[in-house]
Amino acid sequence: MSLYDQYPVSIYNSLNKEKEVFKPIHEGRVGMYVCGPTVYSDVHLGNVRTFVSFDIIFRYLKYLGYKVRYVRNITDVGHLVGDADEGEDKIAKKARLEELEPMEVVQKYTNGFHDVMHLFNAIPPSIEPTATGHIVEQIEFIKQIIDNGYAYEKDGSVYFDVRKYGQDHQYGELSGRNIDEMLSNTRELSGQDQKNDPLDFALWKKADGGHLMRWPSPWGIGFPGWHLECSVMSTKYLGEKFDIHGGGMDLKFPHHEAEIAQNKGCTHSGGANYWIHGNMLTVNGRKMAKSEGNGFTPEQLLTGDHKLLERGYSAMTVRFFMLMSHYASTLDFSNEALQAAEKGYKRLMASVNLIDKLGKPGTGQIDQEKSAELSTIIAQAMKDLSDDFNTAKAIAGLFELSSKINTFYQQPAELAMIDPEVFAQSVTHFKGIIFDVMGLRNEAEMAQDGKKLDGAMQVLIELRKQAKFSKNYALSDKIRDDLKAAGIQLKDEKGGEMSYTID
Repeated sequence: MSLYDQYPVSIYNSLNKEKEVFKPIHEGRVGMYVCGPTVYSDVHLGNVRTFVSFDIIFRYLKYLGYKVRYVRNITDVGHLVGDADEGEDKIAKKARLEELEPMEVVQKYTNGFHDVMHLFNAIPPSIEPTATGHIVEQIEFIKQIIDNGYAYEKDGSVYFDVRKYGQDHQYGELSGRNIDEMLSNTRELSGQDQKNDPLDFALWKKADGGHLMRWPSPWGIGFPGWHLECSVMSTKYLGEKFDIHGGGMDLKFPHHEAEIAQNKGCTHSGGANYWIHGNMLTVNGRKMAKSEGNGFTPEQLLTGDHKLLERGYSAMTVRFFMLMSHYASTLDFSNEALQAAEKGYKRLMASVNLIDKLGKPGTGQIDQEKSAELSTIIAQAMKDLSDDFNTAKAIAGLFELSSKINTFYQQPAELAMIDPEVFAQSVTHFKGIIFDVMGLRNEAEMAQDGKKLDGAMQVLIELRKQAKFSKNYALSDKIRDDLKAAGIQLKDEKGGEMSYTID
């Protein structure tokens, strides 16, 4: 029996507002799409929490034995400063302010996003498409929506007709809103006189003469609307109907609501069967925001360089802290909470390190009841993870097993009574949940490995110095080139010194 049959997953589906047993469209396979970042600024902690949450979901589904295709996009065009189709494109605005090409802005902040994800040990998605790489597909998607009667063109721009769509489908099914209430709460905005209705949203925007990012289309020179890219890329790589769509709670409306409408407007299918939304971050009970003065970057959190932080915290401490709360609940940052997470993380790592120091189980009279306790703890942790990916409850089970491991170390006679097969299976899942599912790394071991690498590199650097001094340039170049092939870059510094970086 597969693990996914043994521990069936239940998901709180934002679309149906209830927890449902997860049934993938294709047996043993999962298609998951998550809205990625708009790459016009440094990634913030709210983004980190969202992507760590979906990293856990990705990891756990794989751990259960599913073959998962995880698609997470990069928004590199079309996201306007205002979500109601007004203002500049965020990337174009940043490019103008910094006097850069828009793609320089995109590359800079995409690199930064990847660096942060690597720092927090998030696995890269299976596919990471960009909006600018799918302009042709977006244009074709719009054409089909127009042909189906749910969009119209006005002076080079194309808008989705929410009222017309609402005659055939329920607009607001995800967010729980209705069209009349939305209309009564809509304020008049400049530039919206083109629309038939204030609720309509842009599928394609006409580019004025000063707009930096622009493409030809059947409706003139312009650029795609923000909502469109996710409809196009999710269905291209996962199919018109796929399993899971995720993102932050702030995307539920208008972004995800618009996605569902676009999908049905084009293909008559709503896209994902299960919609998952992660919740926000707060700091000492208040929403994290620059205006509050409580918004700090991942770098500040690691260094402690912020007035609200007593000191810095390691990346794995922060990741563990995020996992101590369910993804759908508000997560509140405080020094006390981070320090508690640090103690909990170190406690688990200490238990992992103790495992190799334990004696052999089963050398005495086997106690079936005590052995069964281990199996029960692990089974419950797996059930908690299968219950809407509840990492908080699963961690409680890990701590319980951690206490057992400490007891086995201090009292070898207790370990002697444990069935060897049960012990081996329990330890395998204990490590598997910590490292493969939770995505934690043993920072103490990493530090030791780093010291070993530094030592080995100093030997190679000295060999290369000697080769250059002896004018043995063939050996000098070979050392440099072989290291480069292994992902290590040597750099010649002033005074004959050398340094290295790892790609």
